[in-house]
Amino acid sequence: MSKKNKTAFVCDQCGADYPRWGGQCTSCGEWNTIKEVRLGSAKSDRNSRSAGYAGSRSEVQLLSDVNLSQAERISSGISEFDRVLGGGIVSGSVVLIGGAPGAGKSTILLQAIANIAARGVSVLYVSGEESLQQIAERAHRLKLPADKIMMLAETSVQRICDVLDEVNPQILVIDSIQVMHTQETDSAPGSVSQVRESASYLTQYAKKHNVSIFMVGHVTKDQSLAGPMTLSHIVDTQVMLASTDDARFRVLRADKNRFGSVGELGFFAMDGSGLKEVKNPSAMFLNRPEKPSSGSVITVLWEGTRPLLVEIQALVTECQYGNPRRLAVGFDQNRLAMLLAVLSRHGGIVTATDEIYANVVGGIKVTETSSDLAIVVGIVSSLRDKVIAHDTFFFGEIGLSGEIRPVANGHARLNDAAKHGFKKAVIPKANTPKKSIEGLEIHAVSTLSQALDIFSEI
Repeated sequence: MSKKNKTAFVCDQCGADYPRWGGQCTSCGEWNTIKEVRLGSAKSDRNSRSAGYAGSRSEVQLLSDVNLSQAERISSGISEFDRVLGGGIVSGSVVLIGGAPGAGKSTILLQAIANIAARGVSVLYVSGEESLQQIAERAHRLKLPADKIMMLAETSVQRICDVLDEVNPQILVIDSIQVMHTQETDSAPGSVSQVRESASYLTQYAKKHNVSIFMVGHVTKDQSLAGPMTLSHIVDTQVMLASTDDARFRVLRADKNRFGSVGELGFFAMDGSGLKEVKNPSAMFLNRPEKPSSGSVITVLWEGTRPLLVEIQALVTECQYGNPRRLAVGFDQNRLAMLLAVLSRHGGIVTATDEIYANVVGGIKVTETSSDLAIVVGIVSSLRDKVIAHDTFFFGEIGLSGEIRPVANGHARLNDAAKHGFKKAVIPKANTPKKSIEGLEIHAVSTLSQALDIFSEI
């Protein structure tokens, strides 16, 4: 008697389940992404779980008896990469790294494992897309030591785990998870069920055998990771490698990290010898023209554990049509509308009939409120056609009543700006340092009107 297979309908983009097929996914709004997948029987599922790599039966344990020893970390030899991971590669962790084609995912992983292998740590690179000759040519072009890196061209998860049992590596690279398949699932490689089951199988192996795994993931047209949403829940860390507006630079950001902060950024420059670390990212974003222009203002952001100086540009122009346009690139557009309302009410500057464009230079996404004061000053600078000196910077949060609120790590922001040669700062009064900073003239303000008065004077 033949065994009846159960089926389900799952969205390729977000992983939402449906009882029947539909043209549009109501969860993510995409069309023609709902696919039929086969599910194994309950008996086969139980057998596969018992025969898998989930480990022995767990025992009930008191929380106070849990071992609190720090997880062992392996340095990749790339400090910016280690920073994003939380201080290094945790043994037994699973890291998913995504990015657009050509961003440098395979390049940075090849550089990292070359550094690790040179220190005597066993590594295995599994390629399912590129041939081993292509990878060898890349390593030769980047002048990487390749004599200690084990390579394998394979797409079967079961075969990969058999090889892992034979060679026992400490680091494993899967390039990429979308081409892997498991024999327990009948669907084609790259489908929702194959990606989910392959990632789950490898993750269980990593936890049982204490192997650190890097999985390369594809991205969709909106630059989000392809595959089911459960893929993000399975892995320990999810990082994205993206290009800035200048194609020479790359930014590595952690969207999820069970072993560190998700606010850290890693900066790299792409050249003929691979990805190079950018030790001073502020200098990368402060490459301004020699002749200053109105609407350009510098602020100091706080990204993870370090300050970052960026340029914000604003343009105010007369509206040519009935509806004035407001466009924000790099920060929340709703916050721009709120700041314009505060500027009108508490700053006495009405922009209701003007078109306003604001942009964060370098492709950085501003997620904190410390840039409020700089954005408003940039708008007023463009409106009045008043140039802001190159050695002046602003930071501070603006409240709805026009007050300038303090921001976190104010002293560290001031010190970093002073190191880069800035001479004047307009900051919240509550962020005024107790001791003066050499070479830095500080103007402390408590309201928006005070900040605009100082801006008119300097």
